[in-house]
Amino acid sequence: MHTEFANDQIRRRYEELQTLESRGIEPFPYSYDRTHSSQQILGTFRDDDPSSLADVSIAGRIMAIRRMGKATFFHIQDAEGKIQCYIKADELPEQYEILRLLDIGDIVGVRGFVFRTRTGEVTVHCQQLHLLCKSLRPLPVVKEERDEHGNVIVHDAFSDKEQRYRRRYIDLIVNPHVRQTFIVRSRMITAIRRYFDSRGWLEVETPILQPLYGGASARPFTTYLNALDMPLYLRIADELYLKRLIVGGFEGVYEISKNFRNEGIDRMHNPEFTALEIYVAYRDYHWMMEMTEDLLVTVTAEVRGRSSLVRADGREIPLQRPFRRVRLLDAIAEVIGEPINGRTEQELAMLCKRFDVELPPSPSRAKMIDELFSKLVQPNLVEPTFVTDYPVEMSPLAKRHRSEPSLVERFELFIGGMEIANAFSELNDPRDQRQRFEEQARLRAGGDDEAMVLDEDFLMALEIGMPPTAGLGIGIDRLAMLMTGAASIRDVILFPLMRPEAPHRPLEE
Repeated sequence: MHTEFANDQIRRRYEELQTLESRGIEPFPYSYDRTHSSQQILGTFRDDDPSSLADVSIAGRIMAIRRMGKATFFHIQDAEGKIQCYIKADELPEQYEILRLLDIGDIVGVRGFVFRTRTGEVTVHCQQLHLLCKSLRPLPVVKEERDEHGNVIVHDAFSDKEQRYRRRYIDLIVNPHVRQTFIVRSRMITAIRRYFDSRGWLEVETPILQPLYGGASARPFTTYLNALDMPLYLRIADELYLKRLIVGGFEGVYEISKNFRNEGIDRMHNPEFTALEIYVAYRDYHWMMEMTEDLLVTVTAEVRGRSSLVRADGREIPLQRPFRRVRLLDAIAEVIGEPINGRTEQELAMLCKRFDVELPPSPSRAKMIDELFSKLVQPNLVEPTFVTDYPVEMSPLAKRHRSEPSLVERFELFIGGMEIANAFSELNDPRDQRQRFEEQARLRAGGDDEAMVLDEDFLMALEIGMPPTAGLGIGIDRLAMLMTGAASIRDVILFPLMRPEAPHRPLEE
């Protein structure tokens, strides 16, 4: 047994563990056969036919114990919910003594018959009790009661956000509603896959470790491969590899992938995040807008059972087709009350100053337009809105607009004030793409560490020939926020990145 303990409760649990083992009880057995879940029992029990559940076997974590002399009621929680169990000392004297050595948090198996108590609660009458795992640390005690109107009142909730993110395993135990968030997220991803697969588009996997990073404007994470004596980067996007597959002859490919960007952390950004990208040959951004509308309406109806998303404050956001469409420069002009098209860099800088828009040193024209939009327009885009037709300098990988060469055929979809999707008519002219990459190189030389790098192999692929193609990226985490009403991206990531609680020494030390 440990000689040092964080507190007396942990000491007591280790002592109970030692006592159980001295009595021949295995505190960590290998398996247990269950016949029912909590919800199967609660959903099928009938007072006029109790014999149908005369022999059930369930398992779960003890979440409450109420000892009453020679009888004890306890609730166990499995993946589907909670159910009450009942054990009598005179029926199971040895196992009742074992129960005295058990605590909230221990995992047990119960075999018995189902009945309804005098207070009306469906309960498993314990005929066999098996310890499946002794919990050696106490859980935060969350107490629930109902008021006279039947409303559940929670006391001593495990509500500290940092601790919930840092100890997600505890969060999932004591706040069961959190599990539902991640069930919804999983169902959403499955529904997206089903939508794409039913249309014949192929799910693929592209490299996470890349010799050159590309497909977005972002700072990468850097690593090193000893075997080949070369630096590598964690991908910031999978766009350029997916386009190579379109060059190779696939006509519809998609990937749901982890991307990594060495940037800030806030309510809508995590350095490790999940993105969907899809590319379909012989299509353009007009077609992609229609497909994106249909995808979101279809998936939302399947996952939420209604045609609306939800904000963190509980307000519904209806998904009514067609979504609103507005050109980027027009959207900014609507807010500032004057046209923005054709403004010089100096004029843009003056506008940013007038509207208190913060800028980095030596900002590019694209950066100033982006920051004006982000501050003045984006927060008000609550209803689904396609913002279209961006200046060419803001979109190095998008095809020039067919009627306005200073713009590109691009849209971003905003819902609830968040960017949810980004799409292009994809640039497939290798001459124009090289010029765009070279302009990005000039921006990097001027101090923009988020500018793209020139990728000669990708340019070679375009020289082989890529058909007209539409591409779309969707932020899975942000879409999950709208599916669940989450206030922060960390609420929909099981294990978000956190600052260490204490300094960590390198492993080699």
